[in-house]
Amino acid sequence: MSAQFVSIAALLAIFVIGTVRAVNLGALAFVAAFAVGAGVLGMDTSEVLAGFPAELFVILVGVTYLFAIARNNGTVEWLVQAAVRAVGGRVAAIPWIMFVISGVLVALGAVSPAAVAIIAPVGMVFAARYGINPLLMGLMVVHGSAAGNFSPIGVLGVVTNGVVENSGIPGSATTLFLSNLGFNVLLGIGVFLAFGGRSLIRAGRTAAVSGTTAVPTPGSRESGAPHAGPDDGTSVVTRPSGVKAPAKPLPRADVPTETLTLDRDRVITIVSMIGMVVGALVLDLDVGLMALTAAVVLTLLSPTTGKEAVGQISWGIVLLVCGIVTYSGLMQSIGTVDYLGDAISKLDTPLLAALLICYIGAIVSAFASTTGILGALIPLAVPLLAAGQVGAVGLVAALSISSSVVDSSPFSTNGAIVVANAPEEKQEVVYRQLMKWGFGLVLVAPVVSWAGLTVLANWRP
Repeated sequence: MSAQFVSIAALLAIFVIGTVRAVNLGALAFVAAFAVGAGVLGMDTSEVLAGFPAELFVILVGVTYLFAIARNNGTVEWLVQAAVRAVGGRVAAIPWIMFVISGVLVALGAVSPAAVAIIAPVGMVFAARYGINPLLMGLMVVHGSAAGNFSPIGVLGVVTNGVVENSGIPGSATTLFLSNLGFNVLLGIGVFLAFGGRSLIRAGRTAAVSGTTAVPTPGSRESGAPHAGPDDGTSVVTRPSGVKAPAKPLPRADVPTETLTLDRDRVITIVSMIGMVVGALVLDLDVGLMALTAAVVLTLLSPTTGKEAVGQISWGIVLLVCGIVTYSGLMQSIGTVDYLGDAISKLDTPLLAALLICYIGAIVSAFASTTGILGALIPLAVPLLAAGQVGAVGLVAALSISSSVVDSSPFSTNGAIVVANAPEEKQEVVYRQLMKWGFGLVLVAPVVSWAGLTVLANWRP
């Protein structure tokens, strides 16, 4: 039995055990990495843990730490009030504003996780404050960032176009960008309509414009409060390990709230957030380390607020995601992805092989680096293109879309950030819904993008 087959079997076992028993999937993944790496393959500890996502760990801890402080000192509430006034109280416009801002940041050069790390925490506060389904808000942020992924000056666009050029494959940066943009805009429309956007449109303006909030308590149906779907994301489910119980209920919808003004801590917090954007776009600094730096500074200024914020870091989500990504890194290091890709590229039917490569990109990218997967799989397309049945531009675009839209998976960086910043009492629901959505895209996105960009694009009547 090959090492690659053993690693795949162990991955399936992780999900089966995690589904049947209430064990954190991340903890199971660390155990599996140790068992497969050290027990079966004879690796030492450093090799087993080589795939540990240190950067992702810092991002999750740093961003949730900083925004916990921002919530505690009233900065996020101030931003919410200002933004709602800016859109004239039309709450239905807020998810689209988050979509556009995320996409613009990524298109201008921010890495997608950085944009999501900056926008998602604020978006989730809007969701809690105005009765917006947190799944709707999270997906709009994630797919907004994905819409800007393959801009010619964006990180993924530069990397993908570079790999295409180095592999000697004909490419089109414009086709790649526009096809991915269109795909994600359509997904955004679908998300908005499916997860509560229509009820937000019907609700019209929120009372917050006149100084009150429209916050429903979890599961409530306050008159005039917008809600998404039959249970608004508050259905009772089994709580996974690592996710804490609800801390306290949201404020009542009919209680007027104070119109906040800027004080010292709020000004410093806002400057820190602006610094994160500038640092990510201009200076190429790590968002997680910038967030941790800002959080430490704010803690030094207000020790009580900072001390409380440490306990609000989503440690269960950190364990879950880091464990899964570490195991995924082990699989890549022993050649599981290359093993599958090489086997598929030898198929006699190029169109079928192209579809299967798109599926590999989607499945692996749901757990691992999109950039790394594209760098590994695009060169595998060269033998397929030699047969002349598959267009190079269409295949690269289909593979790129398949590998990037699944970043909404809770095991991918973007999805993990959304879950970590969801309201504490709804993290379990958001996690499960993102997993369904993410793996639904794993099934659907490859075949749709493959059919539209390779089959139909090359069809001749």
